[in-house]
Amino acid sequence: MNEIVKKNGITFGIISGLISILVTATIYAINLEYFTKWWIGVLTICISLTLSIILMTKTKKEVKEDFTFKNAFTTYFVYTVIGIFISVLFNIVLFNFVDTEAKETIKELTMRFSIEMMEKFDTPKQVMKDAIKEMENQDQFGISQQIKGMFFSIAFSCLFGLILAAIFKSKNTNKGF
Repeated sequence: MNEIVKKNGITFGIISGLISILVTATIYAINLEYFTKWWIGVLTICISLTLSIILMTKTKKEVKEDFTFKNAFTTYFVYTVIGIFISVLFNIVLFNFVDTEAKETIKELTMRFSIEMMEKFDTPKQVMKDAIKEMENQDQFGISQQIKGMFFSIAFSCLFGLILAAIFKSKNTNKGF
């Protein structure tokens, strides 16, 4: 693996993970209701997209004309895996060891928000009851759910990484994919 690709992927992965911890800790400290707000998700995506573009631009400049599709995707993949791992590890510790009551509060807030949304869309009562029952039985911040979510996030991020790699790869190279 190219040393620049490795170094930048690791560095930006750590930065991404630390930003995720900062966002989660800030929401946790200010108001747990923010975990149910749509704009937090949009903000998180914007931060991730910005970091991704900065990472790819920086790495392409440093690698120069040898920024193959493989190098571009590997850079993004390392960044993503490290960032998501750090974020999930923090969430596991926070919600399963430090403050287990917070995850129950967030679960209640999420259920209340979901009920309000279903009512706005005139969802049939039986569908609402089934959805509420399913939410009550889920532990979205449990360790196994967090790990499953981590793998889903990595897989989804890889799809985005393929697109970024295609965009940022050097135009004058046919090596490495």
